[in-house]
Amino acid sequence: MYRIIKTNSENPDFIQLVQQLDADLAKRDGAEHAFYHQFNSIQKLNHVVVLYDLDEPVSCGAFKEIEKDKVEIKRMYTLPAQRSKGHASRILEALEQWAREENYSVAVLETGKRQPEAIELYKKNGYNIIPNYGQYIGIENSVCFQKNLTT
Repeated sequence: MYRIIKTNSENPDFIQLVQQLDADLAKRDGAEHAFYHQFNSIQKLNHVVVLYDLDEPVSCGAFKEIEKDKVEIKRMYTLPAQRSKGHASRILEALEQWAREENYSVAVLETGKRQPEAIELYKKNGYNIIPNYGQYIGIENSVCFQKNLTT
């Protein structure tokens, strides 16, 4: 049995999950981790969701506004032992619904080529690869995605 809560970046369960995410990304990204880490602050994130399975926090994600009608999906993570259960898709769906409720029409995100499971997750959930945007322009390891939330 699972439940999803809406919260913000001060939630201790979200903070704990993000610490595990950052440890995983540090291993995957190696020397490039410092570059990515500078864009992944969780301070002042007002749109955070945490998924609980039997009251245990197992998955999370967030979004932040980057333009008037556009959000960026951030800090997606599921505990390794909880993967392949659909939790990440549930998190993504909850974030998209919340963004729609806040009148956003587009979601974008960035992930790394060393995260093939994330790339497949986004493709499976209707995201299309786009040219790298913002700080990710010219970054070889980055893969950027976009999804129209109004269709």
